[in-house]
Amino acid sequence: MDKLKMHSPDMSQQNIEKIRALFPNCVTESRTPDGSLRLAVDFDLLKQELSDSIVEGPQERYHLNWPGKRQALLTANAPIAKTLRPCQEDSVNFDTTQNLFIEGDNLDALKLLQETYLDKVKLIYIDPPYNTGKDFIYKDDFSSSKESFEKMTGERSDEGNRLIANPETRGRYHSDWMSMMYTRLNVAKRLLKDDGIIMISIDDYEQAALRKLMDQVFGEKNFIAQLVWEKGRKNDAKFFSVGHEYLLVFAKNTAQLREKNESWREEKPGARDIWEEFLRLQKIHGSDFKSIENAISKWYSDLPKSHPAKKWARYKRVDKYGPWRDRDISWPGGDGPRYDVIHPVTGKPCAVPERGWIYASPEEMQRQIKLGLVEFREDHSEPPFRKAHIRPIPGETEENQFGSDIDSDNGDSSEEDAEFATQVRGSYFYKQSQVSVKYLRNLMDAKVFTNPKDHDELAKLIEYVTPNDRSALIMDFFAGSASTAQAVMKANATYGTNHKFIMVQLPESLEEAEASTTGTAKKTVQAAIKMMKKHGKPLVLSEVSKERIRRAGAAVINEPCDPAWNQDIGFRALKIDTSNMADTYYSPDALSQGSLDLLVDNIKPDRTEEDLLFQVLLDWGIDLTLPIRKDTLCGKTVYNVDDGALVACFDRNITEDLLKALAEQAPLRVVFRDDGFATDSLKINAEQMFKQLAPGTDVRAI
Repeated sequence: MDKLKMHSPDMSQQNIEKIRALFPNCVTESRTPDGSLRLAVDFDLLKQELSDSIVEGPQERYHLNWPGKRQALLTANAPIAKTLRPCQEDSVNFDTTQNLFIEGDNLDALKLLQETYLDKVKLIYIDPPYNTGKDFIYKDDFSSSKESFEKMTGERSDEGNRLIANPETRGRYHSDWMSMMYTRLNVAKRLLKDDGIIMISIDDYEQAALRKLMDQVFGEKNFIAQLVWEKGRKNDAKFFSVGHEYLLVFAKNTAQLREKNESWREEKPGARDIWEEFLRLQKIHGSDFKSIENAISKWYSDLPKSHPAKKWARYKRVDKYGPWRDRDISWPGGDGPRYDVIHPVTGKPCAVPERGWIYASPEEMQRQIKLGLVEFREDHSEPPFRKAHIRPIPGETEENQFGSDIDSDNGDSSEEDAEFATQVRGSYFYKQSQVSVKYLRNLMDAKVFTNPKDHDELAKLIEYVTPNDRSALIMDFFAGSASTAQAVMKANATYGTNHKFIMVQLPESLEEAEASTTGTAKKTVQAAIKMMKKHGKPLVLSEVSKERIRRAGAAVINEPCDPAWNQDIGFRALKIDTSNMADTYYSPDALSQGSLDLLVDNIKPDRTEEDLLFQVLLDWGIDLTLPIRKDTLCGKTVYNVDDGALVACFDRNITEDLLKALAEQAPLRVVFRDDGFATDSLKINAEQMFKQLAPGTDVRAI
């Protein structure tokens, strides 16, 4: 019976496997002292295979380098023997939620999630330390073989020393920050879908370095935009007021976005208000469109000048599809097609526009007429015009929805006004930073975070970059104030999506942070400590983050919500810890069947059956949010994940009756404790029994 590996993937070995598939003669096999298989590349042979492509000798080339870069890549690929332990008491709606909050080192979290969420994350947004000289960065320092061994195997917990100050006086001030980001971005890229997006907030301290780093990890061709987020003017500046931050946006593969014809648009401000007013008037006047038109015209005139809907007052005509405005029906630029369009009243061909019809064929014109999108004049002496509705309708053409310059010769006020009720976002946007500060202070009853990101703006961005994925998986592995979690819930409630989130935050000690900070930052930490003491919560940053999500969820659910949202405001709390196996100094990639047999009953005494279950979910790459049912079968406790995706029993003295009962359920996977069988013969025959009664079931042991 095979055993689960109990450690994260060894990416170096996986990469060598790929080389072996192409050049099998260039990869050698060897055995470690404990008998496990290890692959290595014979680079001399590989050079011979690629001799036509290799230029001998040192070559000048453009590249990005810094002290520690090589070690950072090795760190990204190294496996770890750690696990995720469920914490139901910290969770919200543990049994039903699709969201995760992971407490621990974010590099460990990314590695542990590699198999489960490989190519599954649509959007990553992070707000990492900006390396201003006053903040803290993760300490990824493999300075000796002993420390390297301990960190790799996870046999010694050093979470209390995972953050270090990074002042400008440090010799590797920029290099340490680059290495920290490089390791995490390399692993995070593996989690993104082929059409996935990553957005990173940064300011002037490391913007240039991060841009080059992203070019290297994701490729220059996958750069999408560098947004500028203006947050307010600083009148105390001596030279220029620098009140902005940047938002770097990269795709994992822009070719995938083009292949899927993905087009990003956002609502024109005020369009939703017009639609909601139409729905209100429709309830009053029914299909009396003339009365609705009169009422909506008055509504426009009564709006204050600053209201965003005021500029769309041209959408004052109404039909069954809602408010609309007239649009030119001629071909942009001239030389368009010319054919007869019969007037429905006079029965004669309408006058053809000087530039020709916008629709390429008579058939497409008739289709638009049948949809009710062409409005005829009183007689045939003038061409008809198109209807452009405030909200898209099925069958409406691309030209109708997003026409850009086709009205430019007809006196339209601007290109933006010529577009349908959506628009492309610009690379610059403004939102005063104090808005989010004040909101969060009211939500938490204290100023517990210094510079929280604005969750409303993040919600708009989430909606903007996920037009074709209405249940996207969104990750933030620098969770901090957990603005991203609230942004996901806000986006779902507003736009009727069902996005899910994964947040990761280090359990940084608030008391240590208080001792090492000064000024405003120190006061903020003190406020957080006071709030957490008041509610009897542990004094760590990750607990503050979780408390923010709880309060934000309660706030969002009490606001008007789109009925399509499933109203998931919960999260499963998981904590990174050392392996569930007792302290035994072994390298996780050096485990063999023989050495595993020596570890029978080697599970740590403080670990629960739920801990073991989540270890199994990780090792098998099973979604960590799937529903879990706890049953009693033949007197034993059985965990059933997603109705048979996985069945687990960690009790001892497992009997033949239980094995038969489980086999009758025909689960996809089943797992037991290695020492859980009543007899050795039953353990030996268990796999064969499942082959006979439930062919296809994967049977494993831990």
